[in-house]
Amino acid sequence: MTRPNPNLSRHALHTLGVACGLAAGAWLGLAEAPTKLVTMGFSPFLISLGMVAGVFVARWTVPVALKGTGYIWRDIREKPHLTVWAVLAGMLWAVANTLTVFAIKDVGISVAFPLWNVNSLVGLLWGWMLFHELRGSTVRQWGKVLGGAAAIVAGACLIAWATSHPAGGAAPRAASLGILAAVGAGLLWGTMYIPYRKAYLSGMNPLSFVTVFTFGELGAVFALALVFQGGYRNVAAELARARPALFWLFLGGFCWVLGDLFQQYAAKYIGIGRGIPLSNTNQLWGLAWGALVFGELAGQSPASRILTVTGSLVMIIGAVAISFAEAPESERASWKTAMERECDRYGLDPQAIEAAARGEESAMDAPRRRWWELLIAAAAVAIFAWLAAGARRQPIPVNLPWMAVLLVASLAILLACGLMLWRRTRFS
Repeated sequence: MTRPNPNLSRHALHTLGVACGLAAGAWLGLAEAPTKLVTMGFSPFLISLGMVAGVFVARWTVPVALKGTGYIWRDIREKPHLTVWAVLAGMLWAVANTLTVFAIKDVGISVAFPLWNVNSLVGLLWGWMLFHELRGSTVRQWGKVLGGAAAIVAGACLIAWATSHPAGGAAPRAASLGILAAVGAGLLWGTMYIPYRKAYLSGMNPLSFVTVFTFGELGAVFALALVFQGGYRNVAAELARARPALFWLFLGGFCWVLGDLFQQYAAKYIGIGRGIPLSNTNQLWGLAWGALVFGELAGQSPASRILTVTGSLVMIIGAVAISFAEAPESERASWKTAMERECDRYGLDPQAIEAAARGEESAMDAPRRRWWELLIAAAAVAIFAWLAAGARRQPIPVNLPWMAVLLVASLAILLACGLMLWRRTRFS
């Protein structure tokens, strides 16, 4: 039997999903800051491998800290068919993340972000085709979603135009390759949300999903590094050379996990067609970090700056329009149809899955904590402490006051949204 939670009305869940999407934007934007190390001559594959190693550590420790190994293992054991989907999603994420490093190398953070955020359009298409999102929705809601999608495309075009005409920046060919890398990352990330939505229609907790997810991403990035860096010896040599910078990459990976968890909860409670565009407000944070902290727009002409900022704002307006298109009961009935299809296919309990979709736990959803969970947390802290001991400040010019402002804002959002999730769903 599940305990009722009268406070979790349809509107309350939508509000929670919107808050998670905004928090995801802040932390996904923050996570990309360490990738500026690619400008110091480090290989994009090494940058991606370093970040994913931090992601791997965080994806184990954060779920264990919030729910415990007993809860995570039971959730995975009850839905074994989703492990393959989680690993596949991780592999797609890894390739996309590597492409973003190439994009940042060629066109910078502030202009790469909006381009790879075409993932919202891809996710919107898959959500409609495969999971009945927007089916049965009103004309007004369709207008918000499609209007927002059109704004995202228009904003991406403005950004592409600005970056293909740099002033004192990358060569036109390099800028074109950066644009292609960013758009390719967006296509892969948009497709990655298929396993996300499939998992949550099957009642899987986002914390459990990302625990399996990390094996796919770490394996794929390591394989890419071995193939394109000339084997294990070359990868080991590159890692040794980058030892003073590895802490910052690990830290970026940890921040990414926090943002991705919020994104997962947004996809769970308001769908990928709405949750992903909202999390794509990370482009605003990417623009802030690139322009205010790293001074990326300093070398651009006034016209290019105006196009970059205008394009970002147009895309943000489109994402906001989509996020406020709250799903009516008729559309939620279509979601329920998709959920019942998953239950029939894999022999799941529809009532339990529907309760999980509302963020409600059953009375038995609190397994005992295990002593080895302290060891997992201690191991993660030890890894970060060891990396921090060998870390060195990299010769990248930054604006420290603006960095402090953005860090404080990100932490405030983390605490506020984390508390909201805990109070309303206990991270269900």
